[in-house]
Amino acid sequence: MATLEEYRTLVDTLNRYSKAYYVDDNPLVPDAEYDRLYRELELIESQDPSIIAKDSPTHRVGGAALTSFEQVEHRVPLMSMGDIFNDAELIDFNNRMMSDTDHQSVEYCAEPKLDGLAVSLIYINGDLVQAATRGDGRVGENITSNVKTIKAIPLKLTGDSIPSYLDVRGEVIMTRDGFNKWNENARLHGGKVFANPRNAAAGSLRQLDPKVTAKRPLSFYAYYVGEVEGYDLPHDQYHRLLELKKFGLPVNPNIKCVQGLKGLQDFYQDILSRRQSLNYDIDGVVLKVNSLDLQQSMGFTAKNPRWAIAYKFPPEEMMTKLLDVEFQVGRTGAITPVAKLDPVYVGGATVSSATLHNQDEIKRLGIKVGDTVIVRRAGDVIPQVSGVVVERRNGTERDVEFPKVCPVCGSLIEKVEGEAVARCTGGLVCSAQLTQAIIHFVSRDAMDLEGFGDRIVEQLVATKKISTVADLYSLTEDDLATLILDGGDDKKVRFLGHVVAKKLIAAIDKSRVMPLNRFIYALGIREVGASTARTLASHFKTIDELSHAAYSKLLNLPDVGPVVARHIVDFFMEKHNLEIIDRLVKHEDGFLFSAGIELTPLPQQSELTADNQPLLNQTFVITGTLDSMGRNDAKAKLLALGAKVSGSVSKKTTAVICGADPGSKFTKAQELGVKVIYEEEFLALLKSFE
Repeated sequence: MATLEEYRTLVDTLNRYSKAYYVDDNPLVPDAEYDRLYRELELIESQDPSIIAKDSPTHRVGGAALTSFEQVEHRVPLMSMGDIFNDAELIDFNNRMMSDTDHQSVEYCAEPKLDGLAVSLIYINGDLVQAATRGDGRVGENITSNVKTIKAIPLKLTGDSIPSYLDVRGEVIMTRDGFNKWNENARLHGGKVFANPRNAAAGSLRQLDPKVTAKRPLSFYAYYVGEVEGYDLPHDQYHRLLELKKFGLPVNPNIKCVQGLKGLQDFYQDILSRRQSLNYDIDGVVLKVNSLDLQQSMGFTAKNPRWAIAYKFPPEEMMTKLLDVEFQVGRTGAITPVAKLDPVYVGGATVSSATLHNQDEIKRLGIKVGDTVIVRRAGDVIPQVSGVVVERRNGTERDVEFPKVCPVCGSLIEKVEGEAVARCTGGLVCSAQLTQAIIHFVSRDAMDLEGFGDRIVEQLVATKKISTVADLYSLTEDDLATLILDGGDDKKVRFLGHVVAKKLIAAIDKSRVMPLNRFIYALGIREVGASTARTLASHFKTIDELSHAAYSKLLNLPDVGPVVARHIVDFFMEKHNLEIIDRLVKHEDGFLFSAGIELTPLPQQSELTADNQPLLNQTFVITGTLDSMGRNDAKAKLLALGAKVSGSVSKKTTAVICGADPGSKFTKAQELGVKVIYEEEFLALLKSFE
């Protein structure tokens, strides 16, 4: 059994190796040697648990799984940066900084803008005692157990003299190497594949079980000191960061002290040119006035420091080969050209398809099949082809031929003057439109015909058992039970069967009573989403009243502009649409061919109150995965309470509801200072209205 002295030596040795690897970027031993010593340490501690030191590397493994995250109030707020996107804005920023000093130019500390998750680390007398997320800037989540699993973060500060209290701010990231290795292994073994390093880092830190976090290849860089006691740190940003390295904290090697506007411009261009060679994702550079005295005199706005700015890079772009162009037919008949690409990693994801939008865009780009093209992807935006590298052409390229007839049904394609989108004129005879229209009609946010998945709808259309949405209500149990699903591995024909068929018939019957707003949404009127459908249902008592609404009256409604109003009017002017609605809704005279759907009205706009619509005029955004319900369910519950549910975050957003592995909407909320509600608080909010 090892002596206490031997054990202490082993702990110090492993911590020294970790510092050399993560902080100094100068590994002293191969990974295999570190792993051997680590296993030796584990053996010693298993033989005598009382010997385990607070700064032992084995503490990074984590303890029991947590059931929730404690809220932590930051003594000094974690503020986000304002953004700029061009040199004109950079010049304006520098001029504002110059106006606050008598010097000829301002000295700055320039740093890469890491694309990870901001955290605060609290060290008391050298020991890591607390780690917290930014949260809303003033209150974050206690993620101490998870952060302790990150090998780059010291559990104990090093040095002969250390602060009695130190609040270090920094970014937890997942390196590109770690991200690629993780995903490669996950694909081989059926594990979780991450979308990009930033989401991977954020999701890993919000795991309730620290042992899960410990398996993720996370790293960390410190970039600011929030508060310090018992130690005299240098009075400028650059040298403060260098001082943090002496304590064993990792600091990005690309930080630089620069002078004036020229220094800022040169640093930006240098980091931008090396962006792809770095082993971590960045989306710009952060520029801070170096002098702490100047920082203090300049102060803060409500959300951002006045003395710092984030100069964002342009959206990531990469070159790849255009292999072909396919034409997809949407449920409204829109013909959309889609570029099929040689797969390329861009904007945090591997892209093999990108939108070409429409025929006009193809002409504008002058694109040919076989071209080398520039693909752009920024954040969660759909990948798009933004340009052609003409000088790469070799003469084998061919023109993109836009089809004259629908690739699905053969009907003529029509392009209305003034509209960029071409559309199939096949209407209800086009199986692409019919299938998608029915899939939309039966979906959860629409008529909610539970069990009618895409494959069942496709088979119903393919076997001509239904030719309109109204035909769903004429289906019998035998129609559904005899539906062929597939041949199976043994090539035997398999039918849906009577057990499933009974459930589907029950779902159809259940939908015969439906709120008016959901029925309006189910009709698939162009650009009428669930929120707009609710607006219409709160202003019109019946579907008949809506069908006769004048264009001018529709324009007076909130969320209904000229384009949406025109789509609504045009929809109800189509005779076949009115015929289908006639076949669907219940009639007082007992119309023989009616499906008998009874539409229940919503409270009219004049009747809406805080009692029946407690979240009226409030806007929510949902991001990440909710454990207790699907996002559609969450959306439905919010709409039922009178709220609007948006797909993007703005200053007008009431709150962002955040689940596990949140995306860019979470980051945007933090940047804009929008309130973030986590799942536990969201469930409590819903419960309060029961």
